[in-house]
This record gives sequence, C-alpha cells and structure tokens, in this order.
Amino acid sequence: QTGCDNSCAFCIVPAVRGPEVSRPMDELVEEARVLASRGVVELTVLGQNVNSYGRDLTRRRPLFATLLRALGAVEGIERLRFTSPHPKDLRDETIEAMAETPAVCEQLHLPLQAGSDRVLAAMRRGYTAERYLTRLAAARAAIDDLAVTTDLIVGFPGETDADFDETLGVVADAAFDSAFTFVFSPRPGTRAAADPSRFIPEDVVKDRFARLVEVVERAAVRRNEARVGRTEEVLVEGPSRKDPDVLTAII
Repeated sequence: QTGCDNSCAFCIVPAVRGPEVSRPMDELVEEARVLASRGVVELTVLGQNVNSYGRDLTRRRPLFATLLRALGAVEGIERLRFTSPHPKDLRDETIEAMAETPAVCEQLHLPLQAGSDRVLAAMRRGYTAERYLTRLAAARAAIDDLAVTTDLIVGFPGETDADFDETLGVVADAAFDSAFTFVFSPRPGTRAAADPSRFIPEDVVKDRFARLVEVVERAAVRRNEARVGRTEEVLVEGPSRKDPDVLTAII
C-alpha cells in the first residue's frame, strides 16, 4: 500500500515522502529574486507533480500558471523551466502561461509512461492516450518550436504484445525530441509490485525496449536534423567533461 491512494501504481515517492506540500508563492518568488541578485539567469521549478502546485493551498484549482507568470516577471530571470508535470494536470491556463511568459523556455517534459489505455489505467495515471495526445497538440499549437521530451516504462506488469504495439503507435504519433526510457522495476510496497506472476519475462522486455528506443530515436533524428543550419540562443554551462576545449551549452 502506497502513502497516497491516488498515486501511480509504480511510484514509491508518496510512501517515502508523504503527500504533496506546496511552498507559499511569495516565498518562491522571493527566493527567485535572491538568486537573480546573485547572477542566476535560469531557474528550474521542481516538483513530483509540479503543475498541481497550489492545489493543497486553495483546495480547488492549482496555481501553477500563476506561479510561472510570477517567477517569469522576476528581474534578471531570463530562462524558466519546470519538471515534472503530470499530463492530467496540463491545463489550458498553464499552456497559456508558458506561451505568454517570455522567460519560460520552449520546452516541455511530459511523461507518457505508456500508450495503452489498459496499461495507463493499471498504472493509475488518470488519462488516456487520446487525452495525452490532445494536450500535447494544444501545447504545440500555442508554443512555437516547442521541444517535447517524455518518460516511458517498458514491461509494466501485465503488458501484452498488443499493449506494447499501442505504445509504439502513440510514441510515433507524438514524435518526441527525446525520451527517458526505463525498464519496469518493482518497488516493494507499491501496487505494481504486489503480483510477481504478472511480471514480464526479461527477454521480452529487452526486445520491447530495443524496439521502443528505435521509434524514439527515429523521431529525434528528424527533429534534430530540422535544426541544422539554424542560429540558436544557448546558455553556456562550461567546458565539456569529455573535451575541455569544447563548451557545453543548453538551448
């Protein structure tokens, strides 16, 4: 049994950290001001389900869109990112705030996890593949040149060949810039770990993983090739770890 009845079936975080708690918005904005005064130009807003921020404060709707606008208005903060949002809470007002706040980077990490509605329901994700793609399309329509990354889990307990084929189809349709692809790992105490008889054989998972990576990389190559020859604004992070004569930067 996890620490939160509505948490994802595979996630151990609520059990070890407890329910979500939102820091006061004034406190976050003041922290951003202090960081900006020290020369920080880029902030990342971090949360287990970051776009549900404030729901525990209002007991109604989240305040994430308001927070983005407030942080984006802090003098000196030129780049603003956030991770990780939950697709079920990617509301229109959040997309609007992303599009209308110049400091917010044109980047969205939106974990899909699986493209099968049956698996998504077993994961307790709270959305369907169609709903995910609809929200993704809305974000891309509102934000020019949006880069989208995601998380994917291969071999969730009970995942069939048909389920996996549906995931491949959704991933192809989504055409992500990149993806963090994981093999299901049972966490003791989570719902997904409760029935080992439903675990997927290792050789099957290995084959599915390779096929999924191929689909992800096919789209990533197309999207990267489309940027060849463009001039981009980047934030230089410092010398490359592999070659000190080369600088590392992020778009």
